[in-house]
Amino acid sequence: MKKEPKKVSEPQESKPSKKEKPPKPKFNMWQNAWWMLKLSWAEKEKKVPILCILSAALAISSNLTGLFITPVILGTVESHAPLHTMLLTILGFVGLNLLINTLSSYINANEIYGKITLRSAIISRLNTKACITSYPNLNQKDFQELMKKANDATSSNNRSSEAIWYTMQRVLQNMTGFIIYLFLMSALPPALIAVVLLTSLLNYIISMPLNNYSYRHKEELSKILNRLGYIQDVSRDHTMAKDIRLFGLRPWLQELQEKAIKAHLAYLMREQNVLIWSGIADLILAFLRNGIAYAYLIGLVLNDGISISMFLLYFSATGNFNGWVSGILNSLLTMHRQSVDISIIREVLDYSEPFHIMDGEPLRVAPDCHYELRLEHVSFRYPEAEKDTLTDIDLTLHPGEKLAIVGLNGAGKTTLVKLLCGLLDPTKGRVLLDGRDIREYNRRDYYKLFSAVFQNFSLLPSTIAANVAQTEENIDMKRVSECVEKASLTEKIESLPDGYENKLNREIHLDAVMLSGGETQRLMLARALYKNGPVVVLDEPTAALDPIAESDLYQKYSEMTRGRSSVYISHRLASTRFCDRIILISDGRIIEEGTHETLLQKGAAYAELFEVQSRYYREEAPANV
Repeated sequence: MKKEPKKVSEPQESKPSKKEKPPKPKFNMWQNAWWMLKLSWAEKEKKVPILCILSAALAISSNLTGLFITPVILGTVESHAPLHTMLLTILGFVGLNLLINTLSSYINANEIYGKITLRSAIISRLNTKACITSYPNLNQKDFQELMKKANDATSSNNRSSEAIWYTMQRVLQNMTGFIIYLFLMSALPPALIAVVLLTSLLNYIISMPLNNYSYRHKEELSKILNRLGYIQDVSRDHTMAKDIRLFGLRPWLQELQEKAIKAHLAYLMREQNVLIWSGIADLILAFLRNGIAYAYLIGLVLNDGISISMFLLYFSATGNFNGWVSGILNSLLTMHRQSVDISIIREVLDYSEPFHIMDGEPLRVAPDCHYELRLEHVSFRYPEAEKDTLTDIDLTLHPGEKLAIVGLNGAGKTTLVKLLCGLLDPTKGRVLLDGRDIREYNRRDYYKLFSAVFQNFSLLPSTIAANVAQTEENIDMKRVSECVEKASLTEKIESLPDGYENKLNREIHLDAVMLSGGETQRLMLARALYKNGPVVVLDEPTAALDPIAESDLYQKYSEMTRGRSSVYISHRLASTRFCDRIILISDGRIIEEGTHETLLQKGAAYAELFEVQSRYYREEAPANV
């Protein structure tokens, strides 16, 4: 039979559903504007709002200069002023315009740095929140969605976290300009001013739905761009290179890319068609407004004898007045949209913490101290799960005890360890440290108890030494070397060109070292040793090693942590037989408990599982077993 090509998973398009009304932002537009102002003060970037005010003032000054220059010069001609007066007038306007443009260019060139600093400060706060927030929050769908939107709002200069400064400047600029022009046009009949206001509002009402096409369809565009980005990432991902070549995925990926590109072009075509109608509406209303103003002002010239210079001034003012009105409406609408993003950022930063992260009773942890950990009638259920992952668990980890937790995949082993480590709180029951509920303590202090290596771990884009020490400052190189040696990784690291200074993570450093799976796991063990916590936790970190290497490494680790409480999780039962006690978990409950020998003698579930596993490693086993 012809083997079907292995398909790369792609984002699934959700079926069309009834559009839900978005939730109301927690903070309104003016509250968010005030928050941004306070942020500029807190981050010592007071110059940002000051420069915004100056930019607005200069923009209004530039507009007024453009408004008056031609009527004033024309007025000097009409009054038959001397030539030197006309030249001085022209030079005065030119000099003023040059000064305004120079100051504007200087401010525009320098204000961006403060805005970037403030956006970077927001990014830093979001990153800090992501790193210290209570672990259950990371599994909350609403927190994940909020964090995703907050990250998008800070991803570039034109995103809300930085662009809102320009919008606030535009609001101030347009409102001030509107007031000034209203004063300038006070000599004109109220009916003419009403016509200008009415046509401006009509233009806004008609054009807004058209101009908002991109905003209203941003989710559609986001899906198209995400699909394009996903296909590009898969095509360039070195981990997918083997599948693309062996299974002939190139034509399929190319077909997906072409479909995504066509969808993008179709969207852009619809968007441009909408914008064309918006332009037509704007042109018609401008023609109507200018025609009425033009006819009225010509009548004033013919009947009331106003000068040509005043005619030009009033006509230009009526045209510009429309710009201030539409500018106010558009800038307020833009600010409202950006305020929604700022509100999301603030909601992430203010997201409630189920743990005592910044408060709680302090806990002083010393590596040579002995602690008792106990799970008392503990049950746990993940959000939206239909049943408990763990049910009514009673378990004590005695000081200095080596405890093994074994069981089939999905039995609840990792969840139990997360409860012990304080990453999760029980749905029912308590986790006790020396008889006290751990929820009373500062959770970050409690984490200092544990030197842990989990199944999933991270390599930071830094040196090997920094990855072991988990810092780039004040690294104890002697201690790093000792921990690496205990993890049996010294020969590998010292064979590298730069030794402990070699970089890891090739996504950041092109010259980074690529460690094998087993070498990476040994490096994680060295990291755990360096932390030197009083309780050691290994949650199947040796999955990339063969059974013999895993057993040997666990034995060595047992020797290295002698006298400390240790918890080992492994799906290979033989690897943990050195432990003082072994518990077997099935369907979220402890079904057997004892030493390796007593559990084998019992001849129940543990013994059966051990027999099934061990037959595959016996030298005399048939080749086809």
